[in-house]
Amino acid sequence: MGDASVTEGEVSEAFQVAVLKQLPIIYLVQDNHWGISVSAEESRAMDAYEFAEGFKGMNRIRVDGTDFIKSYEVVQQVIDDVRKNRRPWLMHAQVSLLNHHTSGVRKEFYRSQEDLAKHYENDPLPKLKNVLLQNHIDENAIRDIESAVEKEIKDAFARAVNAAEPDPKKVADHIFLPTPITEEKGERQPKDKGRVIMVDAALFAIRELMEEHPNVILYGQDVGKRLGGVFREAATLAEQFGDHRVFNTAIQEAYIIGSTVGMSAVGIKSIVEIQFADYIHPGINQLVSEISKSCYLTDGKFPVGTIIRVPVGAYGGGGPYHSGCVETMLLSIKGIKVAYPSNAADIKGLMKAAFHDPNPVVMLEHKGLYWSKVPGTEEAKAIEPARDYILPFGKAKVILNADKNRTANGESCCIVTYGMGVYWAKAAAKNFPGQIEIVDLRTLFPLDEELIFDTVKKHGKCLVLTEEQQTNSFAEALAGRISNHCFKWLDSAVEVLGALDLPAVPLNIGLEQAMLPNAEKLVERLKKLFSF
Repeated sequence: MGDASVTEGEVSEAFQVAVLKQLPIIYLVQDNHWGISVSAEESRAMDAYEFAEGFKGMNRIRVDGTDFIKSYEVVQQVIDDVRKNRRPWLMHAQVSLLNHHTSGVRKEFYRSQEDLAKHYENDPLPKLKNVLLQNHIDENAIRDIESAVEKEIKDAFARAVNAAEPDPKKVADHIFLPTPITEEKGERQPKDKGRVIMVDAALFAIRELMEEHPNVILYGQDVGKRLGGVFREAATLAEQFGDHRVFNTAIQEAYIIGSTVGMSAVGIKSIVEIQFADYIHPGINQLVSEISKSCYLTDGKFPVGTIIRVPVGAYGGGGPYHSGCVETMLLSIKGIKVAYPSNAADIKGLMKAAFHDPNPVVMLEHKGLYWSKVPGTEEAKAIEPARDYILPFGKAKVILNADKNRTANGESCCIVTYGMGVYWAKAAAKNFPGQIEIVDLRTLFPLDEELIFDTVKKHGKCLVLTEEQQTNSFAEALAGRISNHCFKWLDSAVEVLGALDLPAVPLNIGLEQAMLPNAEKLVERLKKLFSF
């Protein structure tokens, strides 16, 4: 990395974990004292070597990066030590900045002649050439090497220039690798199983995966032995599988999410947890910049196969930092899949599908449904599916059918929803006997557009229900898509009901209820829809 990058907060997270776990890792920092036009003096209080001193257990060394012999010896020394003693090192190399940043950002724009001359004095190539001459290497031999390298570079450049342009028809290839899970399989309601709460169904799915696959690990905040997760979502797993497979992390969301890239690269399937949806924002850079792009930018060679669990949703006064829903933000990121199960059977089946999917999956899990403690959510409990049950992504489900006669007479409406919205919709439907059909999306990307559009066309009236703040939400985008594809079949505009457009969920329970949708608000909106 460049020394300018050391000021990034995520570097601190990486250093912290490296020294905490004494990881065999080498950080090579090339310090040329510049960002682009930002000098070291105006952008940092210390260099990387000085910064690393604050991380107890980080071995460090300085080297003149323009001196080939010294650099070679130091690198060899550090690599040997890491292989032998399995501990982290930081190598701080002082180097020169000799060229333009880009064709549009010329060095003369921001650097003085004095600074350029100082850097040219330490040009590593002339320095190496002088060393070779001093060691009686024939000058003609050096010239031959220079000519051969120059020719190799010119030939490579010519091949690049003459290479065929990529096929525009393939521009959308490799966003994802194909998943092997395309059909629902296994026993969803075995006779010998009892009803389980949603949090346990997810736990049991992970336990079965860890029993069958030694490459599965689970980590995040408070998921280890002492607690097993703040929702008991990882209870007993550390005791069963050991601290090397189930372990706690610090409050470092960027590390938790970003580390899955390296895990995936060495064949480890990591299941990680962000403790609350409101905490995911520090990790979004890793999700956007690295994880979501990896498969596409490598022509499908390096997808990041991981499962990121994110408890979401408001209930009971969780307040502004423990109640958020983040699906719209996540769905704006291309290259990840997003699930949002509403019951125990679905979460177990989707967790199994996520494991077999070679792509990154975010599992949004409503904490108000985990224990079915919220009134009206008893049906989030379900018969625990069998070990072999698996539910593919992109398959929504009609969980309540309208009466065919009411539909034939134009007296029915469909509600498209997910998560807690499923239970608000079920409660509201009791006020309209036979008139409501409910679609539970189960996954938000991929999305089962076929079922959604077919259902809307059948009824002619549709309401999209979400817990998120409504304006500019995924729900509004979906309503627009429904309007576009089903326009000829609609009796009225597609309605959307979401939370009020507040910047946070209030701590006060009364204010929380005032912000969120509920069955009563939904009933009033449906009455208006039926009156058109």
